[in-house]
Amino acid sequence: MAAVSSAWPEIEKAEREKRRELVLQGPGLDAKLRQCDGKLPSALFGLSLLNYLEVSGCSELRELPGELGLLSHLQSLVLCRDRLRGIPGALGKLQALRVLDLSGNELEELPGELVHLLELCTLNVSCNRLRDLPSGLERCTKLAGINLSKNRISAFPPGLFSCQLALLASITAADNQIQELGEDIGLLQGLKNLDLSNNQLTEIPCELADCCKLKDINFKGNKLKDKRLEKMVNGCQTKSVLEYLRVGGRGGGKGKKTENATKEEAKDKKKKRERKPKKDSGGDEEDAEEELNRMTLRILHISEAAAPITVKASANTKDVRPYIVCCVVRGMSLKPGNALKRFLAAQTKLHEDICDKRTIATVATHDLRLVKWPLLYDARPSKDIKVVPLGRKEILAKDLVRQLQFEAEEQRKQKKRQNVSGLHKYLHLLDGKELYPCLIDAEDTVISFPPITNSDKTKIWKSTSDLFLEVTSSSSLQICKDVMESLIIKMAELNKFTLENKEEEVISDSEREEHPGPHESTDLQSAESGTGSQLLVEQVRVTDTEGNLKVLYPSKTDLNLSSCLFLVIR
Repeated sequence: MAAVSSAWPEIEKAEREKRRELVLQGPGLDAKLRQCDGKLPSALFGLSLLNYLEVSGCSELRELPGELGLLSHLQSLVLCRDRLRGIPGALGKLQALRVLDLSGNELEELPGELVHLLELCTLNVSCNRLRDLPSGLERCTKLAGINLSKNRISAFPPGLFSCQLALLASITAADNQIQELGEDIGLLQGLKNLDLSNNQLTEIPCELADCCKLKDINFKGNKLKDKRLEKMVNGCQTKSVLEYLRVGGRGGGKGKKTENATKEEAKDKKKKRERKPKKDSGGDEEDAEEELNRMTLRILHISEAAAPITVKASANTKDVRPYIVCCVVRGMSLKPGNALKRFLAAQTKLHEDICDKRTIATVATHDLRLVKWPLLYDARPSKDIKVVPLGRKEILAKDLVRQLQFEAEEQRKQKKRQNVSGLHKYLHLLDGKELYPCLIDAEDTVISFPPITNSDKTKIWKSTSDLFLEVTSSSSLQICKDVMESLIIKMAELNKFTLENKEEEVISDSEREEHPGPHESTDLQSAESGTGSQLLVEQVRVTDTEGNLKVLYPSKTDLNLSSCLFLVIR
């Protein structure tokens, strides 16, 4: 026991202090496992009081012993970013388990005993090599969220779309090989989010429209037979797609409505046309009304810009966070009511959803008038990076990380649970990094430190109307583009909502003191442009330090949105 204690002081401390939470991660974990032949020590599974266990970021961890089942009080088990190739059937003995995260491993199958976890609420098995899931998951009636993305799954298990899973609100199954979405999907009355992007679907069942709470869907990257529907899922809001499915797609008579109801509607429309006086301009008026209801995005080519913007990317970012996409959006209305709060909340939701809690991408938004050009995207040692985080004083990156780690530990002690909030929950994304990515302005000031924080120097105010946007990723350039498109779409929706609701404009005295003058000039500029609800998206070029083009956004292939809700002027 002494040898184990000296090698694993965390376990000894948890046993001595009768702790309920234990986190094992960091670069030293692999060395400890090599000393134990790649196995976790038996002492770990003697901590019967644990309700939270995390073992993450360990390349030496390939399997778990059957002793796992001894942790009978465990409520959260996080085994992410390891190299696990198998999970013992003893997992089914963890009857109190509510959260199971097995993402980022090398699993090819899950034990059938998984279906015995009747308290399970969240299941994350993304980024593995799974080809299927155990049948019988409908027994886990408390399931609220399932993440199956980035596996090799070709079909959902029978019974997954069951009325027994009334609490199931989110299914994420992007980047798989799923060929069919069954009609029983309509039984999931609690479903709110469904992501089946980049699969092999050819049809979307009309029964999906029966999911009355569905708010967000993503079917991009599927080759649908209905080409009109394919265009819609690539650009339209969920509401429009569901309405299209509700009436049976093209033709309108094959969906949920009965034949008699469809005939009655046709008669009503005919009567209205007969009663309505004919006008030569009637069609034009309808087209004009439809165009007014659409959100307009005008693309300003870099050659048309008065001061074209270029961001240089250093070669140092190659092995750290190599991908970055930028653009400028002008014409946002953030003064009225809660417009700014809605915008910041939308950014947070993007980070949680499409960015997968910042693990695949990070969004940063800046007040354009506060950015000092030119910009350099670089990666530097933590001791060489000074940043003024939002709401904090200037600090070295290494000291900020240390301070956040201390705050996270204090949060855990005070709340007596493992989960932390704010910036603290993203700290693990920097584990093992010698260089940290950063966006630096002309005054050598860090204005962005992804994936942790923006700089207070360029933060968004209610008076902000023109924004500089950046999306960075360690995964791929296409992910950056997809996230940027989602951000711009959301900005257009928020702008339309703000202008339609006509909330009272409010700017605090502190903001007037901080930024005197530009409020009036910004209003004047918007008035002169006559854009109304239109947003102007200005291209930004990213090059290497020698001036060779890496990416231009938005290019001709970007923001190709369906005409049903958006009008894109190039």
